[in-house]
Amino acid sequence: MPKDLTVILQERPGTLADMAELLEKAGINIEGICGTKFQGGGFIHILVEDATGARRVLEANELKVSKEREVLIKDIEDRPGTLAKITRQLADAEVNIEVIYMTTKTRVVIGVDKIEKARSVL
Repeated sequence: MPKDLTVILQERPGTLADMAELLEKAGINIEGICGTKFQGGGFIHILVEDATGARRVLEANELKVSKEREVLIKDIEDRPGTLAKITRQLADAEVNIEVIYMTTKTRVVIGVDKIEKARSVL
């Protein structure tokens, strides 16, 4: 089952490329990714099948994995309103979304505070 890893990168050219190359050399596919700049660095979320292997490779190369989490991965239609419907269902069930991003194959990755409740809603 794929997991979301939060990786902290330094703010300088090449750090994301370095991370991606490390995973490539280890044979680990990045199935989804998003990132944002924050206080002189960046938070990168990557969706990987082999979270243990990815963490091992990244940490061996002095990249900090600050969080590993189980996430929902939902196939969605590529049309207006799809995201609104999914997020409304979670909101109505009082499930808080902590991270969300798109991935390959028209899927959405959703990290929430109440994963079992979110599964039952969706």
